[in-house]
Amino acid sequence: MLSRPSPVAVPAAEQRWVDLVAELAARFGGTVATDDAEARLPIEHLRELGASGLDAAFLPRAHGGEGLSYATLGAVVRTLAAAHPAVATVWLMHIGAAHALVTLSNEAEAAFFAAELKAGKRFANALSEPAGGNHFLASQQDADVDGDDWALTGRKLFVSGSEAADHLFLNSRVDGGPAFFGVTVDDTVSFPPIDETMGMRATRSRTILFDGTPLRRTRLTGPPPADYANLITVGFAFLSIGIAESALDALKATAVRSKGGTSLAEASWVKQETGLAWAEVTAATLLAERTAWLADQRSPEAMPAATETKMLANVVAGRAAALAVRVGGGGGYLLASPIQRIFRDAQAGALMAYSVPFSQELVGGWVLGTA
Repeated sequence: MLSRPSPVAVPAAEQRWVDLVAELAARFGGTVATDDAEARLPIEHLRELGASGLDAAFLPRAHGGEGLSYATLGAVVRTLAAAHPAVATVWLMHIGAAHALVTLSNEAEAAFFAAELKAGKRFANALSEPAGGNHFLASQQDADVDGDDWALTGRKLFVSGSEAADHLFLNSRVDGGPAFFGVTVDDTVSFPPIDETMGMRATRSRTILFDGTPLRRTRLTGPPPADYANLITVGFAFLSIGIAESALDALKATAVRSKGGTSLAEASWVKQETGLAWAEVTAATLLAERTAWLADQRSPEAMPAATETKMLANVVAGRAAALAVRVGGGGGYLLASPIQRIFRDAQAGALMAYSVPFSQELVGGWVLGTA
């Protein structure tokens, strides 16, 4: 796909990680169709990313990592998402949960979770609840007092990669207020039969049931610093950008095929709409890179900017995928075509909290001064 230089660059010392991910992603893409068709978690790809040292490199330097930048995070997620969106999504949730637990836990627990990540253990986010919707950070489930600790009985929804998780970043209501914990999966945690989604099927996003699951006071995390940017929030937009780029690649592959000496790529309407789609994807990418830059500057503006960016990237991905369907025609609906999968995957970002309508209302309120 056409590209232009960006004012936001991955630090030279970190470029090797982006190059490594590009090599791995090219291979991961070979299983994307099968993983989607079988709704199979691509655990071997996720383990390979961990074994490469990438996961540990994102840990803060104080915990033996390299403290990789948000610019590198964005490049990694974007590259993975273009090749295998489910790998990108589960990996982002995994590294985001682990990074949050290491950053926000007390010293002993932070060291424990950092060691677990280095040892190849898996992490997942257990935050969404029935009727919680976009207010997923404000738990509606009360934990029961259990001596000096608490115990949770309830359920969490849409937990990507949960069946492979060893530890969860989980929220509950404690003493009438929100609280976040590190929780190790044990026999009080179970998984009902999966209700498969239409798109992004290989994330194995599913419900988790908790039956008296212990919430240890020692694993109660502290509040995030004002200048802390959550990796998942910053990385979300790059998921949609990678999918949008794959949509344009699939569109081009279809359009340039010659039929009777001509191709769709020569049609005026295809060139016009492709040109606009490319500009929209580029604009969303620049906005996402700005968010990563703000996060690297430890600016408190990073998190609001991430909401704006996710909103635009989600819409742009949907538009690019829809255009690929139009150009692909009936052939784009065939299971053999990547277009049908890309179109389904492109819808996922807009549904993930914060959803596009919710984000639009938030951003509109900021602009109008009514928030």
